[in-house]
Amino acid sequence: MKIMSKAPPPPAEFICGLDAALRVVGGKWKPLILHFLYRGPHRYGELKRCVKGVSDKMLIQHLKELEAHGIVSRTDHHEVPPRVDYALTRLGKSLAEALMPLCVWGEKHRKKIGDVVD
Repeated sequence: MKIMSKAPPPPAEFICGLDAALRVVGGKWKPLILHFLYRGPHRYGELKRCVKGVSDKMLIQHLKELEAHGIVSRTDHHEVPPRVDYALTRLGKSLAEALMPLCVWGEKHRKKIGDVVD
């Protein structure tokens, strides 16, 4: 009897490059995670303090998704107490750099946006 393995799913089809990028960074917290990791590797607790308001569940989920996309690397130092660092990969750095103009725009218009949002 021949055991057949499941075929891998077909690659995702994107409408355009923006669709592909948004699938990776979509969500409230992922751009902020990228922003803080662009500054350098962070341990989980440090990252949680930087990304104010994110729940443990969402931070863990987003880190796993970013790792699956090859944007974030996770280094377990196999120590007691556990020490794990998260850092951007080369691909992640290029994505974070692509988001920089958005950061500049946000800083420039922060007051105007805050007036409407608040």
